[in-house]
Amino acid sequence: MGKGGGCFPSKQRAPIGVPDQDPSNPERGNSISLQNQISSTNATTHVQDGAVQPPKKLKIFIVFYSTYGHVEILAKKMKKGVDSVEGVEGVLYRVPETLAPEVLGQMRVPQKDNEVPVISADGLVEADGLLFGFPTRYGSMAAQMKAFFDSTGRLWEQQRLVGMPAGFFVSTGTQGGGQETTAWTAITQLAHHGMIYVPIGYTFGAEMFKMDSIRGGSPYGAGVFSGDGTREPSETELALAEHQGRYMAGVVKRFAQSS
Repeated sequence: MGKGGGCFPSKQRAPIGVPDQDPSNPERGNSISLQNQISSTNATTHVQDGAVQPPKKLKIFIVFYSTYGHVEILAKKMKKGVDSVEGVEGVLYRVPETLAPEVLGQMRVPQKDNEVPVISADGLVEADGLLFGFPTRYGSMAAQMKAFFDSTGRLWEQQRLVGMPAGFFVSTGTQGGGQETTAWTAITQLAHHGMIYVPIGYTFGAEMFKMDSIRGGSPYGAGVFSGDGTREPSETELALAEHQGRYMAGVVKRFAQSS
């Protein structure tokens, strides 16, 4: 699909992620097969200068801001999920920091991983799909991510991101801290750009219905509870992040096939 060029899914294709089982029995959710969600395709090879060139991979940019590392952990799991789908590659990026080093030091924020590059707004147009991750501040995205979206005005003016599939994943300190509202309030950013919001719904299966443990995440996207900053993501939270990456890769691949 042409780098956010306004591609839409074919009306003749079945919806992605619709389970085959009876929806009245959610405990059968684990039987949802990702192979049924992601239609297979034979990638087209290209010949240049007499040599066969491998097909170019679709790219999903995983763009995040992480204060204490929780969102970054989810981002890396999400990349693993994206990379598991043939023909699709996840690429990690940070958004620019807006706080001064001395402020970050007072907050005891750990040093950032220099292996993950910082992205500028103009770089978004190189993606075939986008996943944005950020912690919450009073039920909406952190100021660093909002500042990044605010810097995309030229892309909005030129309509460069219209039709680009995009999703969210979040981190909150408490159970009532905004696992849903943080993603929900971020949808306005996509709407103004004409991007296509891709939630995960209940495609994670029975794990979405379990009540026996604390778990971040919602139909809007993966999530983690950070507590006071020291809580480690649970195995279920990590699995949900990997699932979202795999699911998003299937959506992007499906869009590319229909273009």
